[in-house]
Amino acid sequence: MAVDVLAADPVATRSTSSGGGLWRYILIRLLLIIPTVLILVTMVFFLMRITGDPITAALGGRLPAAQLAERVHAAGYDRPVLIQYFEYLGKILHGDFGNTITDGTPVLQVLLTYGSATLELAIYALIVAFAVSIPLGLVAAHRRDKWQDASLRIMAILAYATPIFFVGLLLKLVFSVWLGWLPVSGRASTLTELLMSGVSTPTGIYLLDAIRLGDGAAIGDVLWHAILPALALGLLTAGIFLRLIRTNVIGTLGQQYVTSGRSRGVSEYRLVTKHAFRPALIPIITVMGLQIALLLAGAVLTETTFEWKGIGFMLAEYLKARDFVAVQGIVVMIAVIVAVTNFIVDIIAAMIDPRVRY
Repeated sequence: MAVDVLAADPVATRSTSSGGGLWRYILIRLLLIIPTVLILVTMVFFLMRITGDPITAALGGRLPAAQLAERVHAAGYDRPVLIQYFEYLGKILHGDFGNTITDGTPVLQVLLTYGSATLELAIYALIVAFAVSIPLGLVAAHRRDKWQDASLRIMAILAYATPIFFVGLLLKLVFSVWLGWLPVSGRASTLTELLMSGVSTPTGIYLLDAIRLGDGAAIGDVLWHAILPALALGLLTAGIFLRLIRTNVIGTLGQQYVTSGRSRGVSEYRLVTKHAFRPALIPIITVMGLQIALLLAGAVLTETTFEWKGIGFMLAEYLKARDFVAVQGIVVMIAVIVAVTNFIVDIIAAMIDPRVRY
C-alpha cells in the first residue's frame, strides 16, 4: 500500500528521486577525487625525477662524490623508480611527505606552519575580488553595450591578463615608494610580530591572532600590510568574476519573470540586484572552485613579490635551493586542496540547482 501511495504521488516520487540523485552525485564526485589526486601525484613524482634523484639535484657539486653517493643510498634514491614511487604513495597515505633536504624539516610541518599565511591571503583576495566584481559586473550588465560596459570589460581583461608580479611591483612603486602610504613587504611590523609571539596556541592567521591579542594597533598593522598583496591577487580574480557576473546577469535580465516584474513597475535597481543577480550566482559559485587553483598559483608570485611568508613563498625558496622533496610535497598538498575545494563547491552548486546533478 505504501508503494502504491508513493507511486500515486508524483511530488513524493520526484522528491525521493531528487534526494537519491543528490547523494549519488555526491558519492560519484567523492570517488572522483581519488583518481584525480593519484594522477597529479604521479605526474609530480615522475616530473621531479627527470633531473635525477632529489639529493643529487640539491647537493650535487657541494659534497664529495663518495659522501653524496652515501646520502643517496641512505635515502633509497638508488633503487628502481617504481619501487620509490609505490613507497612514496604508501608514505602519503600515512601523512608522511618526507623531510626537506635543505634543513631536514618534515614537509608536513612546513605545510602546517606556512599554510595559514596563504589561506589568510586567499581570503583577503576573495574579499577584494567580490567587492570589486559584484557591483561593477552589475553595472556592466545593466549598461550593456554602452560606454560604461565597454570600459569595464576592458578593465576586466587588463586585470586578468596583466602579470601578477607586474601588478604587485606597480602597486609597491606607487603606494609604498612614491606616496609612502603602505608598507613595502611582510605580513606585519616587527613590533606586532613580537607582540603576537606571546599569543598562546597561535593560529598562524595574523588577523585572528591580533584580535585574540586584543590590541587595536596590532589589528590595524596586520590589515595595513595586507592591503597591497590582497589587491594584487584579488584584482586577478576580480577580472574573471566581473565578466562572468555581467554575462549571467544579462542572461537573466532577458527572462520572462524579469520582464513581468518590469511591467509591474518594479524598480530597475531591484530587478538587477535581486531578481537577476541571485539566479546568476549558480555558475559563479561553480567557477569559484576553479579559481582556487588560480589563487594558489597567483599566491606564489604575490607572496614572493611582497615577501608574504606563506606556502607560495616557501615553494619559490625551495625551488631556488632545488629541494625537490619539499617542492613535491607542497605541490601534492596544493593538488589535494584544489581537488577537495572543487568537490565542496560542486556539492554546494548541486544543492542550489538540481540541474547540475547526474
